[in-house]
Amino acid sequence: MPNPNIRLSLPSKGRLQDDSIELLAECGLPIQKLNPRQYQAKMPALPELTVLFQRPSDIVISVRQGSVDFGITGIDVLEENRGDNGDIIVLHDALGFGSCSLMLAVPESWSDVTNIESLKSYAATLDQPLRVATKFPVLTERFLKQQNIPHTLIAAEGTLETAPTIGYADIISDLVSSGQTLQDNRLRALRDGVVQASQAALIANRKSLETNPSALETARRLLEYIEAHMRAKENLLVIANMRGESPEAIASKLFNETSVGGLQGPTISPIITRESNQGWHSVTVVVRRDNLPRAIGELRQVGGSGIIVSPVTYIFEEEPPRYTAMLAALKG
Repeated sequence: MPNPNIRLSLPSKGRLQDDSIELLAECGLPIQKLNPRQYQAKMPALPELTVLFQRPSDIVISVRQGSVDFGITGIDVLEENRGDNGDIIVLHDALGFGSCSLMLAVPESWSDVTNIESLKSYAATLDQPLRVATKFPVLTERFLKQQNIPHTLIAAEGTLETAPTIGYADIISDLVSSGQTLQDNRLRALRDGVVQASQAALIANRKSLETNPSALETARRLLEYIEAHMRAKENLLVIANMRGESPEAIASKLFNETSVGGLQGPTISPIITRESNQGWHSVTVVVRRDNLPRAIGELRQVGGSGIIVSPVTYIFEEEPPRYTAMLAALKG
C-alpha cells in the first residue's frame, strides 16, 4: 500500500510559488488547492503525496530535518541552510525558473573597484575590516574567506541596498536578477563577485529515500515527469512526406545527407495514395528546437515536402537519468 504521508513543500508565495505550480502542472502534476488560504493541498496524479507551502528557507530546514520528504526551493537558500551532514540530496538542480545570483555589490562611487582583486586592494586601505551587509552569512562568509578579504558581516533583515548609503555597511552581498534595483540605489555588482548562482531545485531527505520505498517511488515518478517534460520543451516533432523505394532507402538518404536523425532514428511509414506505386512515405523525427531551421532546409534538400512541425509534451526515457544519478548518490 502506498504511504499516504509523503510530503512535498513548495514556496508559500511570490513568483517562486507561481512558477513551481506552473511547472508541475505542465509536467502533468497539477496541484489541487481547494482553499487559497490553506497551507496544504493535494496532487491528484500522486494521491499519496501531500503538498505543503512554506517559506523557501523553511523548506530546506524541513527537508533537512525529515519532517518533509521533498521540496522545491532556490539553490541559494539551499546552500545557505543545508548544513554539513548530508541529510539533503538534490534530485534536480535546474528546474528552469527562479534564476538569480548572490553577488557582491559596491557603491558606484568606488570607480576603481570593478572585481575581487581591486576590492581586496581597496579593503586593505580601510582602517577597519570591510563591512558587508547580507542575509546569507554562511555563503558570504565562505566566499570572502576563500578570497582572503578581511571583513565583518552585518546581519540585515530589511532592504540591503540602502546599507551603504545609510552607512552601516560598506558593501552588500545580495540576490541579483536583472540588476535594476542595484542601479536604482547607485550600486554596482562586481563582475567576478558571484557568491552563488541560483535557480529552483528539487530536493529530498536522504534518510526518507533510503528507508521508505514509497518515498523512493515518488522520487522516481516526480523525476520521470519533470525530466520528460523538460526534455520535450527542447524538441519538436517534425513530419515530412518523401518519395523513396523503401523506408531503408529513405533512412539511408537522411543519415548520409542530413543531420536529422531523430532520437534513435527516423520513423518511416508508407503513405497510401489514390494512385499506386507512388513511393510516398511519411518521415517522423524529433528535432531540437534550436536546430529547426537547419532541419527544415535539409529535409527539403533531400525531397521532403508537406512538412508539419508540432510541439512535444513528453519524451520518456527508459529510466530518468537524474533518478539513476540519485540511486548512485544514495549508494555512495
